Amino acid sequence: MGSAAVEDMIEASSGVHFSGFHMDGLDSRHIKKPMISPATENMHNQPFLIVFVEGGLAPLGEVFKESFSRTPNPQQSKVLSPCWGFVLSFREEPVHGWECLRVAGGAASGKTTVCDMIIQQLHDQRVVLVNQDSFYHKLTEEELARVHEYNFDHPDAFDTEKLLDSIDNLRHGRAVDIPKYDFKSYKLDVFPVRRVNPSDVIILEGILIFHDPRVRELMNMKIFVDTDADVRLARRIRRDTVGKSRDIGAVLDQYSKFVKPAFDDFILPTKKYADIIIPRGGDNHVAIDLIVQHIRTKLGQHDLCKIYPNLYVIQSTFQIRGMHTLIRDSQTTKHDFVFYADRLIRLVVEHGLGHLPFTEKQVITPTGSVYTGVDFCKRLCGVSIIRSGESMENALRACCKGIKIGKILIHREGDNGQQLIYEKLPQDISKRHVLLLDPILGTGNSAVQAISLLIKKGVPESNIIFLNLISAPQGVHMVCKSFPRLKIVTSEIDIGLNKDFCVIPGMGEFGDRYFGTDDDDDQKVVAPMQQSC
Repeated sequence: MGSAAVEDMIEASSGVHFSGFHMDGLDSRHIKKPMISPATENMHNQPFLIVFVEGGLAPLGEVFKESFSRTPNPQQSKVLSPCWGFVLSFREEPVHGWECLRVAGGAASGKTTVCDMIIQQLHDQRVVLVNQDSFYHKLTEEELARVHEYNFDHPDAFDTEKLLDSIDNLRHGRAVDIPKYDFKSYKLDVFPVRRVNPSDVIILEGILIFHDPRVRELMNMKIFVDTDADVRLARRIRRDTVGKSRDIGAVLDQYSKFVKPAFDDFILPTKKYADIIIPRGGDNHVAIDLIVQHIRTKLGQHDLCKIYPNLYVIQSTFQIRGMHTLIRDSQTTKHDFVFYADRLIRLVVEHGLGHLPFTEKQVITPTGSVYTGVDFCKRLCGVSIIRSGESMENALRACCKGIKIGKILIHREGDNGQQLIYEKLPQDISKRHVLLLDPILGTGNSAVQAISLLIKKGVPESNIIFLNLISAPQGVHMVCKSFPRLKIVTSEIDIGLNKDFCVIPGMGEFGDRYFGTDDDDDQKVVAPMQQSC
């Protein structure tokens, strides 16, 4: 291969392939874990995703360091993640209740670039990185003295047991301390260890991740990045000479003695395990977009959404999470609580209206053109469960001009929401689609009583859409099992219920906070111990 061709490939290979990435700044905040029964803890856990990357040459670059800088909520990490998960797989074969994505390929094949592009498009998700290089065996003094004869590309060079132990801890919601490997001194104790917390997406990158069958068993979606061998060699030369200050002769000697044989013996044979093969690596934008969209779909799904297709959780954004943070804060003033609760309610109502049937309609625009759109559902009404449900009426009226709204009052204490006290519903409610309003779904007893009344009045179960801000898994199970054709639309699903049947973490007594009927003179919300369900 001519020198000009080598220079061309080196120039083409420049970019983010070999940039460094550090996560030393990640700290864990200590948040008191709420009291929660074992039954509640086992009933619901937040989903998480683990992404495995094989064949990477270096940690991901500073260019997307900011994407990793968000530390996940330790409260969620410790309480929510033990045994639930979801499968990220085109084959949809769950493994132990959770799923993994794996990217393989030869050294410098562009796997890091593929991961970079995926992570940049997942900027609104919590992402952390674990590199297989952090699990190299510690070299003896004799091995350090002859380090250039040491085969770093052989599976025996890695401490796979420690790697598996770290993965197991992350799977069970426990943070792990990961050392950072120094490629110049060939030691693991040069830099301080970094704390890696369980997150939405955990990326494990390394050249021989696929070799051990115990690690392979953790994976469901397997991707192989297929890149020309000459391009991979050019990228390696650039990385080692520029990034590691090595002599080009030593780089080529190491490549011919260790790297190329390792690719032929340990990496290329794993191509047969791939579900997806991506030619050209980061240049294949179609394949990367497909993977990112699949990850987003899985991250956007709660575990309960996989069990109940009639459960819909609106897509979480920083705006929604920020508003939830404010209305859940016990120090938020009544004015701010009402303002942000109304904003969230409006989003839930708009999302719920999107599940109503529509008919196609053509109109003439002021320019004389024909526009083909849809016509809104005509026969619609709302029913609020007194009293908290009345807080959602203004948002419904703002979205649906002149809508009829009925009311249901159910006794929530003593018999735990089984006694109907009062109801006033539209006379023709059996011919309407009904939006049932209650901001908190706790045990589900009151909701079941209200829905049973609507069905008794002749409303088809499939015509009922239940809208709320937060839901407890127990309530979701109760309602969805009892009425599988009804739809539930919520903005968040909480951990569960405490011993007093209050939603946790919850937001306290919603009605008192919204209507200002608490006993606090300075208009602060009720303290957490005064919560009700």
